Amino acid sequence: MSEDRQKTVELECEHLRSRFVLMYGEQQCEVLDRALEYAIKMHDGQKRASGEPYIFHPMAVAGLLLDIGMDHSTIAAALMHDCIEDTASTSEEITSLFGEEICNLVESVTKLDKFVFKSKEEAQAENFRKLLFAMAKDIRVILIKLADRVHNMRTIDALPHEKQIAIATETLDIYAPLASRLGLSFYKCELDDLCLKTLHPEAYADLVKDISLKRAERQDLVDRICETIRTTLKEMNINGQVSGRPKHFYSIYKKMVNQHKTFDQIYDLTAVRVLVESVRDCYEVLGVIHTMWKPIPGRFKDYIAVPKPNNYQSLHTTVMTTYGMPFEIQIRTFEMHKIAEYGIAAHWKYKENRGVDTDLDEKMEWLRSVMEQEQENSADPREFFESLKLDLYSGQVFVFTPRGDVIPLPEGATPVDFAYAVHSEVGNKCVGVKVNNKIVPLESKLQTGDYVDVITSASSKGPSRDWLRFVKTSSAKSKIRAFFKHEMKEENIHRGKELLEHEAKVRNYSLSTLMVPKWLDVIMARYSFSSINDMYASVGYGAYTPSQIILKLIDFYKRENPPDPPTSISGTKKRSEGQGIVVNGHDDLLVRIAKCCSPVPGDSIIGFISRGRGVMIHRDNCPNVKYVEPFRLIEAHWDGKRSNSSFTVSLTVECKDTGGVLARITKTVSDMKVSIESMTARVVDKDNKGIISLGLRITSPEQLELVKSKISAIRDVDKVYRSMN
Repeated sequence: MSEDRQKTVELECEHLRSRFVLMYGEQQCEVLDRALEYAIKMHDGQKRASGEPYIFHPMAVAGLLLDIGMDHSTIAAALMHDCIEDTASTSEEITSLFGEEICNLVESVTKLDKFVFKSKEEAQAENFRKLLFAMAKDIRVILIKLADRVHNMRTIDALPHEKQIAIATETLDIYAPLASRLGLSFYKCELDDLCLKTLHPEAYADLVKDISLKRAERQDLVDRICETIRTTLKEMNINGQVSGRPKHFYSIYKKMVNQHKTFDQIYDLTAVRVLVESVRDCYEVLGVIHTMWKPIPGRFKDYIAVPKPNNYQSLHTTVMTTYGMPFEIQIRTFEMHKIAEYGIAAHWKYKENRGVDTDLDEKMEWLRSVMEQEQENSADPREFFESLKLDLYSGQVFVFTPRGDVIPLPEGATPVDFAYAVHSEVGNKCVGVKVNNKIVPLESKLQTGDYVDVITSASSKGPSRDWLRFVKTSSAKSKIRAFFKHEMKEENIHRGKELLEHEAKVRNYSLSTLMVPKWLDVIMARYSFSSINDMYASVGYGAYTPSQIILKLIDFYKRENPPDPPTSISGTKKRSEGQGIVVNGHDDLLVRIAKCCSPVPGDSIIGFISRGRGVMIHRDNCPNVKYVEPFRLIEAHWDGKRSNSSFTVSLTVECKDTGGVLARITKTVSDMKVSIESMTARVVDKDNKGIISLGLRITSPEQLELVKSKISAIRDVDKVYRSMN
């Protein structure tokens, strides 16, 4: 390191140390000094993409965390958060030097580049799942990670353009909403604006320019409104603070895009914030403000009575001022303001006695519920990733229980979501619901202010799988899946096996052929199945789709059983049951008639090159050839010169359930000298209808049509048609 850069590093270290001493005192500095020394040593010689010494990054992250009053263990972990990943440092070494607590923080924040995944999306999903698991154990992990992301976004200009776009998109998709969900507005706003600057630089530049031009005019108006409110507070003998807060660029940009407005049509560029000492003062100030200025209908929100999921509390009202434009005014207590600004971090920044905080459990409730759902289902990480994004992005509706309790739910939530939000058993036993005292369908969408009363039954057998189609919350989905997973294991195993067998058959394979132990071992390790039955059950209750399993097994099969080229069967002289069929220009190939669709002369047909059985002839609309590999299909048609062959045809006869109808049908067929090779009959009780399936040996299309016509003319026969086996 050059002498100048060495001095710069020393100055930055001294600045960070002096800030730390000011907050915690000299006695706590010993750990910080050792962590600084260790991080500088491990990152020696490393540079960032900008060319500056790498140590500047962990020092900047530590500084960001110091700004919000994080404890010395967090600051030390922040200084070393990249050591395990990017240097020769090991977990054992950090544990021996700094203790298990700091090492756990460093390990939890370390990126997961050592893991091997099949896709970029899957890797991203798994990274976030592991991050949230670590975060559920110690919330300081996400605070370090968010500070790390803030500094990376601040210095993103040094990276290639493609990487900038990828990082900014990920930040806007996950990290900024996560910061918001945890109440960290100071991180959320900066991340939003930095993402806007990266993803939409022209829009960002235009906003900076437009806001700069109107700053003086707007500031004068804000000052006058603030002074008016301060005077009012004095007259009311209420101790409070009044200030103007400019809205961040991204919120203005979103409003312009979503509401199709120009910058000149956005009036609430600045909000006025009023801080008072008590909740009673909040409502008194609100009442007076509404007498001074007229409130705009539909723009009042009471987040004190009904807090946001991240514990944010405040009164929001938009009023039409006497200065000719609307203004947003936010009213909250000083304590609410701490939570609004620092969210989960307020636990450290504003706590005088840094011991156990019982309120922290409430603040962590959302995160723990997410983790509980994930642990219950152990589903595909991509599914978990999507459910996480759903929870982060959804707007809120607030509905009431019969007792008057408020239940927050995402927009579009249904009564089933509400039932599971109340309790798992309420959801599992739900048989109906009343919304505002009216019975409504379970898939109805709830609105803010609805009163919801769930009708339950002790005799209910549990939720319907169909509920998974319309429920909105990841919590409800996970609890429904958990029910089918735990309560109906045997049924799930049976159902899963049936689904896999059907999927294999649709793709023209036998499940037993695909169930090769060494292939199954790979799949079981990939999806963490403990046994074959566990795999069947997971498919049965919907954690995985049949195609996810079957397609992987088929892939293994194809690798070890490459198909023979079509030409390998040409020249075969063996005659077969398919006499009278020309395949790919040849009339002497080994061909067989597929029993699933039983084609007869006159039907449009196609050949399927099977393994070891020659060419199977199907009707071209047969579902069993719909999804097969195109290279295994071969052109086929009937040879009009040789039509003396006979074929088995399947007919279905729908008739009334009356005595003698079966005898009349068999007599008619026998009189026509047509051989009956198979026959089954059943009665559909609810419709008083009989279904008869016939396998007939037919010599020509004309004979087939005549048989169908004769059977159709029999009394009590409703319909006759060809069927697939």
